[in-house]
Amino acid sequence: MARGNKAVKFAVFGVILATTVACTTRYRNHGYVPTEAELAEITLGVDTKEAVVDAIGSPSTSGVLTDSNYVYVRTRVKHYGGLEPQVVDRQVVAIGFDQRGIARNVEHYVLADGQAVPLTRRITDNGIQQTGFLRQLLSNIGNFDPSSLTPQ
Repeated sequence: MARGNKAVKFAVFGVILATTVACTTRYRNHGYVPTEAELAEITLGVDTKEAVVDAIGSPSTSGVLTDSNYVYVRTRVKHYGGLEPQVVDRQVVAIGFDQRGIARNVEHYVLADGQAVPLTRRITDNGIQQTGFLRQLLSNIGNFDPSSLTPQ
C-alpha cells in the first residue's frame, strides 16, 4: 500500500513540476542593433558604406526601393506558456547614404516611439485562380491542338 502512495506522490509532483516549467516566461532576441559607442564611430559626411560595415557590421536589410539605407533591427519577444508571443522591445537603427554612398544621417527608433515599421513582402501573382486541381485539369481538355505535335 505504501508503494502505491509513493507512486501517486511522484505523479502529482511530476504534474506540478511540468506545469510550473511550462508556464515560465522566456525571452528571445532576434536581430542586431549597434550600440551607441559603435554608432559614435561613424563620421557623417565622411564614412562610406564599406566603412560603416567594417565599423558596426552588416545590416539586417538595406533600402527597399533604393540601396540608399542600411537598417538594423532588433526585437525582443516574450513567450509565456501557451499564450501568443508578445513583442516587448523593438529597436531600429537606419543609416542613410547619399548618391555617392557617403553616410548622411543616423536615425534610432524604439517601440515606445510609436513608429510603425511595416515589414511586408511583395508577392508575384502566378495567374492561377483558387480552383481545384480537377477543375484545372478538365478545363484544358478543349485547349489541345494535335497539329502542334507534328512538324510542318
